[in-house]
Amino acid sequence: MSRKQHHFKGAEVSCCVKYVLFGFNIIFWVSRLTSFLISVSDLYASQGVLSNISSITDLGGFDPVWLFIVVGGVMFVLGFAGCIGALRENTLLLKFFSVFLGLIFFLELTAGILAFVFKDWIKDQLNFFINNNVKAYRDDIDLQNLIDFAQEYWSCCGAHGPNDWNLNIYFNCTELNPSRERCGVPFSCCIKDPAEDVLNTQCGYDVRLEGELSQQKYINTKGCVGQFEKWLQDNLIVVAGIFVGIALLQIFGICLAQNLVSDIKAVKANW
Repeated sequence: MSRKQHHFKGAEVSCCVKYVLFGFNIIFWVSRLTSFLISVSDLYASQGVLSNISSITDLGGFDPVWLFIVVGGVMFVLGFAGCIGALRENTLLLKFFSVFLGLIFFLELTAGILAFVFKDWIKDQLNFFINNNVKAYRDDIDLQNLIDFAQEYWSCCGAHGPNDWNLNIYFNCTELNPSRERCGVPFSCCIKDPAEDVLNTQCGYDVRLEGELSQQKYINTKGCVGQFEKWLQDNLIVVAGIFVGIALLQIFGICLAQNLVSDIKAVKANW
């Protein structure tokens, strides 16, 4: 009898592993729930940041909001399974969590390899996406704010330069264009004057009537595709560190789940 008691005491579920895994999944679960709710609210919003995205992407009318909802929903279920599995010591839920987290890790790794192999195709898609954003600049206020933010953040204008704004009906230089913004660019292309306290939203008016050298005095003339590539190169360590950190967290979660399953099986084997 004493020998059996000794074995029962030797095989026990680690409280540390159990509650670390529970806490890991609470954070995972709440973040995915938030992402899911944001996607759902955007889908039903009359003007959401993603409401017009299907019209400016080459996806055959597919709305990427649904992709966000499906991914958010799957992650929500996965986080919930991890939480309940750890709290209730349910091996079935823990195995479900670790297997699907491993599958997600494999898919992310595959996506990273494909992105490297097909980087030229991705660059073409980025060009297509930005040019369609330029065309739809005045159609959606949230999309307009997103473009302005990108152009200000990366100090750029258009996909390859200011002349890309000829694609927009308000900014093109055709004689038939009655817009006051004709041959201009959005204010987000302008070089900011530190002495100005009030934002001049008309700074880009008629600027493309000037020569290229004159334009450089008033607006950023580099394209956003090139500036984005430069930003990635300058921040390669940070970007790589984020992806490696996410991968390590997923591996950590899988190891915790498998460790807890092993502990539960060891305890049950002594009953």
